Amino acid sequence: MSVDRIKQLFAESIETKMKAAEVLPDVIEQGGRAMVNCLLQGGKILSCGNGGSAGDAQHFSSELLNRFERERPALPAIALTTDSSTLTSIANDYDYNKVFSKQVSALGQSGDVLLAISTSGNSANVIEAIRVAHEKGMVVVSMTGRDGGEMARLVKDSDVELRVPSPSTARIQEVHLLIIHSLCDYINTQLFGA
Repeated sequence: MSVDRIKQLFAESIETKMKAAEVLPDVIEQGGRAMVNCLLQGGKILSCGNGGSAGDAQHFSSELLNRFERERPALPAIALTTDSSTLTSIANDYDYNKVFSKQVSALGQSGDVLLAISTSGNSANVIEAIRVAHEKGMVVVSMTGRDGGEMARLVKDSDVELRVPSPSTARIQEVHLLIIHSLCDYINTQLFGA
């Protein structure tokens, strides 16, 4: 790979982030507000996704459980992507599309938030998790890209859709990480001050 190609990737990432900066800040604030309200009412945030989005789900929950940029009390968050015995038993006994929804059914409660992550918006197991979250009275904050996929059609009035304006999986994932850090910063400042 040439240096020019690497520079082009940086330029594409910057361009995507600039486009996202035009359309996402208000919606990120809405998502952060939903999460803060959940936490203030004693709820928790569940997160899920596949592949890189699974990594993002784990990253988000670790920032809440441990710390983000400063010392503060631990906050309740669970990444539904981390328990290999649970994931493989559900996939084996039922179906891979149920690996997150069964966990949402068991762990989620009315007032909790599900952070559902899929770059395409078409991940069947994330879609199933959203359906169960809605049945349980949970708020869904979805992170997608492209046209939002099937997940965009499931958004309810109480939900928040964070859709990155890009067709590129890599660029969407880069903005998803920035969104995660923005949500963590919002939660910190709203709960614990600047």
